[in-house]
Amino acid sequence: MISPRWLVAPQEFKGTLTAAQAAEAMARGIRESSPEVVLDIAPLADGGPGTVDALLAGTRGERRTQVVQGPLGTPVEAHWALLDEGRTAVVEMASASGLSLLTPESLDARRASTYGTGELMRAALDAGCERLIVGLGGSATTDGGTGALAALGYRFLDAQGQTLPPGGAALSGLARVDASGRHPRLGTVELLGATDVTSPLLGPDGAARLFAPQKGADAAAVEELEAALAHLASVVGAASAGWPGTGAAGGFGFGLVALAGARLVPGYELVSRALGLERRVLLADVVLTGEGRFDRQTSLGKGPGGLARLAREHGTPVVLFAGRVEREDGLELDLFHEVVELAPQARPEDSASKTLCEAAARWCAARLKGR
Repeated sequence: MISPRWLVAPQEFKGTLTAAQAAEAMARGIRESSPEVVLDIAPLADGGPGTVDALLAGTRGERRTQVVQGPLGTPVEAHWALLDEGRTAVVEMASASGLSLLTPESLDARRASTYGTGELMRAALDAGCERLIVGLGGSATTDGGTGALAALGYRFLDAQGQTLPPGGAALSGLARVDASGRHPRLGTVELLGATDVTSPLLGPDGAARLFAPQKGADAAAVEELEAALAHLASVVGAASAGWPGTGAAGGFGFGLVALAGARLVPGYELVSRALGLERRVLLADVVLTGEGRFDRQTSLGKGPGGLARLAREHGTPVVLFAGRVEREDGLELDLFHEVVELAPQARPEDSASKTLCEAAARWCAARLKGR
């Protein structure tokens, strides 16, 4: 009998497991339960955390590290990569301006800045890249990308000509943008923003109202940030605020498009091509993916949602392992053939890795028993 072949391609479980750690835990559980299963392991990313690692896994390149300003100004060691013999650079904003760099107590959606991501972009431009990909996901920020652009020489000024303080809340005082000092190579490279969501800048699915609460914003701060981003859009005069993806990473997608001439692309599609996921899905009998929380954002450009649609196109069953399922309006439960929720199974004394490993083992045993 031919051994079953399964593709194991989870995304990060935010705050607990990287995509690689999640893939390893799932694979370990399957192998312990049914060693005859042939596994193809492909940790997934979509522009958020793990994007640099995923692209390096699919493309020859060089990983680089640099100390930059974190989201609240504290120095952090961040990473980026040069691919294609230096022609393409990949910056992962999560490593410089990410939610994972702050404790729950220190989250501050009003003040957090993307400046450190701009420092990585500046290093990539200085390295001579011809194409610069900025992974837009996992951010702690809601500043419209103005911090990163400030690091690249843009000046965001109030009515008195003074530079605004960092953070999205300060954008309510924006009077004009001075781009005369921007990095000289910024206009010569192909600039791509790799988005992990299709959200616009403003509105119920936008940068502030949908995402700022998970970055520490209460109801009042959410509305303050919504108004500040709307004011940014009015000053810049860009119709792109309604484009899909401009709400990614606290509006960073909008800032890149409106002020730096970037083009937004789905981060999942970039990673999918680099990893050859379509070919690997065609070879698989089942696709197993995963993420920390399955909610309505999953279908708005997240990696597991993109992988599910790809698998369905080819008639391959796809199973999602989720730390938690948010049963809310807009949740696409039929996106997956099966959803395994870990939270009801988790024991306080167990690690996230052990819980995921055991869930994969149980699912595997049940699957093969009913085969």
